[in-house]
Amino acid sequence: MTQSPTERPIPSLQRKSAIASGGAVDHRGQVLVAPIPNFDLQRTIFNTLEGSVPRFIIRTRIAKEAHWSERAAYEIERAYKSVEAKAKLPPIDPKLLAFMIEQCDFDVEHADGSFLDHLYFCFEYTALHYPGQSPLVMLLHSILGTGTNTFAMTADKIPSLQKLLNDFDWRHVEAFPSVLRLLYDLSLRADLRSNLSRLSTLKGLRLHRVIDNAPITLSAEDFFIQLNYQLIHLIDFLPVAHWARYANDTSFILFRDLYELLEQTGKRTARVSYTPTNDRWLDGDNEGLGAFLTTLIPVPLSEKLAARSVRKFSERIGHSMDYELLW
Repeated sequence: MTQSPTERPIPSLQRKSAIASGGAVDHRGQVLVAPIPNFDLQRTIFNTLEGSVPRFIIRTRIAKEAHWSERAAYEIERAYKSVEAKAKLPPIDPKLLAFMIEQCDFDVEHADGSFLDHLYFCFEYTALHYPGQSPLVMLLHSILGTGTNTFAMTADKIPSLQKLLNDFDWRHVEAFPSVLRLLYDLSLRADLRSNLSRLSTLKGLRLHRVIDNAPITLSAEDFFIQLNYQLIHLIDFLPVAHWARYANDTSFILFRDLYELLEQTGKRTARVSYTPTNDRWLDGDNEGLGAFLTTLIPVPLSEKLAARSVRKFSERIGHSMDYELLW
């Protein structure tokens, strides 16, 4: 779908609920989830995914749509309008918007709607629920690459983009795709957990920029701010309902693990509410045999498959997944 960065999209009901509530919500009992007929994976950011099994799994996870009850839709709309009326989103530099229009390509569908739908959700959520930090980072968080090797711009345009951002925004925009890949891989999270007792002495993180493999460094302060940005980003990938049944969804696994890590370290500074579900695994909608089969994949195996996939994507473009925690 064609969409201009100058036009702020209308969020879906799931996104409006997240923005209004300031967190993740399991909408079980409020929504019916059904497969999208004739879904075309090639029109999404997952079009670069290879292998029949990975493509089957991701298709069953994203090729579905939510049908809301009238009552739930009414309550979400009312809550969102109340929040929207109290908060004004910050303006975006016209020169930056011109760059996004003239130098970038966002005409690819995301898991739910267009890519810009996702970017604007992250921007709006951050503006409302991560006070003190720049929401612009989240409008641009994937401009230097997604986890599936799609790029809204080419590396030669980096100097032009950098000139349009302040130092803080640029540090986080250039690091976001790299940190996302490292989080989906298992090593970084394992290292952080094994060093929980001394994370207060962490000095920073060395890593490589996805788009061109350039070495970059984040200070410890920036790294934990970045992890909060990543947590907000993951909200937009959570199952709309019946979390117990879809606990092996890789984005949901990462969200839960990152949320717990930030809670344990006292580093969660963004407002992100999350209450684990208490429903049963069998609860859920009849989304078809394929979708049901994907729910049977054990969580550890699902994590390993995601880590293997992200490493393959990095290998294809010469991006090093090596990193170093600085003490």
